[in-house]
Amino acid sequence: MLQEPILTGSQNCEECPIRHRAVCARCETDELQRLEEVKYYRRFEAGQPIIWCGDRMDFVGSVVLGVASLTQAMEDGRTQMVGLLLPSDFVGRPGRAVAAYDVTATTDVLMCCFRRAPFEALIEDTPHIAHRLLEMTLDELDAAREWMLVLGRKTAREKIASLLSIIARRDAMLHIRREDGPVVFDLPLTREAMADYLGLTLETVSRQVSALRKDGVISLEGKRHVTVPDISRLLEEAGDDMDGGLIS
Repeated sequence: MLQEPILTGSQNCEECPIRHRAVCARCETDELQRLEEVKYYRRFEAGQPIIWCGDRMDFVGSVVLGVASLTQAMEDGRTQMVGLLLPSDFVGRPGRAVAAYDVTATTDVLMCCFRRAPFEALIEDTPHIAHRLLEMTLDELDAAREWMLVLGRKTAREKIASLLSIIARRDAMLHIRREDGPVVFDLPLTREAMADYLGLTLETVSRQVSALRKDGVISLEGKRHVTVPDISRLLEEAGDDMDGGLIS
């Protein structure tokens, strides 16, 4: 049985750290007020399940702080991490009452939740929310396709560089940073979680991270605080054919 998470107090939407990227990004004041009526916050500790696959979902919502993992179990009991939920990512699907994946807090997580039934009703007459949900769904589809390439065709070094570049770009967009100069972020995953997500061994992850650091592609303070001196070089190491832009 899922332990009931802590409910937090009210938070000003205008001061929310994910306001410009969340499902409410394009909402007007009156629309935010309607969301406020069905909104509440929940905290989950690292390692705590947020929802189990097959459970009825009475809420949908956005990750405000922290990182969660999407995991799918196979018939023989093995599990595979199939996705990461970073700040501003959406949990749940309007119109789908049952969870399709296990969702687990990888770090301590704060979620902005909406009661599912009234949120679905809001979508019907709030075009800004419906349009933003469509955008986020298409972004998720693009990310899934990108990840198929990472897992299927890239070398171990390229996989590590790809994961670091994805997190770096998302962190830059969330905090409205430009690509000029170093990109600095805290890695939200342990080496063990990275190995699970990338389909590599722990030893391979540690070896490739050390190699990227030795070659000057990244620098590390402790195990989690990452500095990328040149994002274009990291993208080259990831084998990505793109211009490396973080924000237009």
